[in-house]
Amino acid sequence: MGTLIKPIITEKATADSEVRNRFAFEVAIDANKVEIKKAVEELYGVHIEKVRTIIVPGKVKSRYTKNGTVTGSTGKYKKAIVEVRSGETIDLYSNI
Repeated sequence: MGTLIKPIITEKATADSEVRNRFAFEVAIDANKVEIKKAVEELYGVHIEKVRTIIVPGKVKSRYTKNGTVTGSTGKYKKAIVEVRSGETIDLYSNI
């Protein structure tokens, strides 16, 4: 299993990448900052200045259906916010 799972492309993450040159990725739950830095530098060919990580907790979700209330939960995941060296950028849309 790789360290990087997928980039996070939300309105907040896109604004952060345009203004502050920071990019968000969903990463393996057991990945550390050194592994994340190495993986992003290899995959995108950029230099990373700083890595921030956060474990996003799961949420309890419920739906009302014909058979009654169905309750479940989403899983937790780890998010990494990497800051790229000034003058460099990551093109997340080239692989689409």
